Amino acid sequence: MNVLDVRRQFPILDQEVNGHRLVYLDSAATSQKPIQVIEAVEDYYKRYNSNVHRGVHTLGSMATDGYEGARDKVKAFINANSTKEVVFLRGTTTAINLIASSYGRANVQEGDEIVITPMEHHSNIIPWQQLAKATGATLKYIPLQPDGTITLEDARETITEKTKIVSVMHVSNVLGTINPVKELAQIAHQHGAVMVVDGAQSVPHMNVDVQDLDADFYAFSGHKMCAPTGIGVLYGKQQLLERMEPVEFGGEMIDFVGLQDSTWKELPWKFEGGTPIIAGAIGLGAAIDFLKDVGLDNIKAHEQKLAAYAIEQMRQIDGVDIYGPEKRAGVVTFNCDDVHPHDLATSLDFEGIAVRAGHHCAQPLMKWLDVTATARASFYLYNTEEDVDVFVKGLKKTKEYFGDVFS
Repeated sequence: MNVLDVRRQFPILDQEVNGHRLVYLDSAATSQKPIQVIEAVEDYYKRYNSNVHRGVHTLGSMATDGYEGARDKVKAFINANSTKEVVFLRGTTTAINLIASSYGRANVQEGDEIVITPMEHHSNIIPWQQLAKATGATLKYIPLQPDGTITLEDARETITEKTKIVSVMHVSNVLGTINPVKELAQIAHQHGAVMVVDGAQSVPHMNVDVQDLDADFYAFSGHKMCAPTGIGVLYGKQQLLERMEPVEFGGEMIDFVGLQDSTWKELPWKFEGGTPIIAGAIGLGAAIDFLKDVGLDNIKAHEQKLAAYAIEQMRQIDGVDIYGPEKRAGVVTFNCDDVHPHDLATSLDFEGIAVRAGHHCAQPLMKWLDVTATARASFYLYNTEEDVDVFVKGLKKTKEYFGDVFS
């Protein structure tokens, strides 16, 4: 993988911010888009913009082919068994809410248990909180180890015969922890529970085989994997999706509508009410082509190398606390003594360096870390060791500045 060749395909990176070369280290929030994706979306709007499935004219057929062709690409990308198992939605949040609202309401009742972890993103906490409140179920948490990992022993103690749903992020957006979702799925299935996986931080960065993982549901977002915003995927095993009811009703998802009753289309369209996210899906298809060309194994190795290099350099700076395990994805979350994360991020931005600051939609995890906020640098396929060097230099400069101010 030639990183410089990869970088050249991202037009946004060829600019200065505040008089400095842009160093973009916020890909865990959203990734940048390669020219192939930008051109694919532009081509749709310029050449064959039309609605899908409904028309028999040429533009409608082209749009339908593009939209459903993207579904074929997703199926192959995550190794789903059928395109019926690939539902296009707005993103990971919408997908998890659909599972909780449809599958959860139909299968969870008072006295049942839902199991998650304290490291989850809010989008994998709040839907389960609401489901527990609505049904009288109990929401339980697999405890975290001091380094921000979970153990299978703790999972076995937490998941019981009362557990109906286990929902865990594949990769933590804060700690970079890579969770053992395949083993967790085995434990969940031994107790008759379904396994839900938040794949927002995994699908863009590593090979994911949903059949090998034996996940019952797997959700991810396009905008974190070089695709446009507003498009995401819910994978679900066909037998589960077939038993689930839609939660949005209207055009596109119906088979027959009468005055008093209606029936739904077959999978996956019964969950895609209204005009779907056509341009987004086409862009997602182009992003998948791009990532496959680069190679997910290459991307994973590159990011982990950058994260390790960054941590090595940051540990040479006094007063920098780094959170998370040694073995991690390409995410480094940290705090710097006497510098609030927002001040730190603002100072780095003056140097053209984009990092994230705040609670990262993970307030329970912040409480577990005993902090109110953190700063986060996240790496992707277009970042280089030079980016890390610039970031570490900016971090040292910020610390020195605030040290002088408060000395």
